[in-house]
Amino acid sequence: MIVVYTPTGGQPEHYDASTLRVSEASIVQRTVDMKWAEVLEGLERDDLDAMRGIVWVIKKRSQPSLRFGDFDPGVNEMVTRMDRGEIERWVDSVFSALDDQDDVEAFVKLATDRAVDAAADPDHARAVIEARAKAPKADEDQAPQQPEETPAEGLSPSPTSSEPDPSTSDSSPTSSTSPQPPSTS
Repeated sequence: MIVVYTPTGGQPEHYDASTLRVSEASIVQRTVDMKWAEVLEGLERDDLDAMRGIVWVIKKRSQPSLRFGDFDPGVNEMVTRMDRGEIERWVDSVFSALDDQDDVEAFVKLATDRAVDAAADPDHARAVIEARAKAPKADEDQAPQQPEETPAEGLSPSPTSSEPDPSTSDSSPTSSTSPQPPSTS
């Protein structure tokens, strides 16, 4: 998810929650008193604390002395948007639910309106939907049919073997292929 922060009179700034390091996510969790899953769910709902925590911790990368209490954006200055990958996954799930619906055009219009509103890159969202609408079953039609493999007669279907594979490395031999050192006793 992308948090778009537009300070009053300023330009929109995009903050990608997926770029956080684990240590930063932990700081967000402690600061906003939410578990990471709750923060992610909060981003989907435009939760002010979740959005503020994400923007603040990413801003701290360039402004290490920025305190949470000093970053207090207006309630209408932040909104979340889906990144390109999220849009693609959302469109795929919507179209897979479509299957054999009769009113595909109305459905595509509804999906387009929703995706464009939720996307950080509306043009990409339109392009993904347009491509998917033209060939909703393209993935299924183009999937090559693989014949079922049957193990050769006399061979075990198990991937394990009682014999060690020959070494493909010139470096050090494995313990199973190494000659045993002579005993000193």
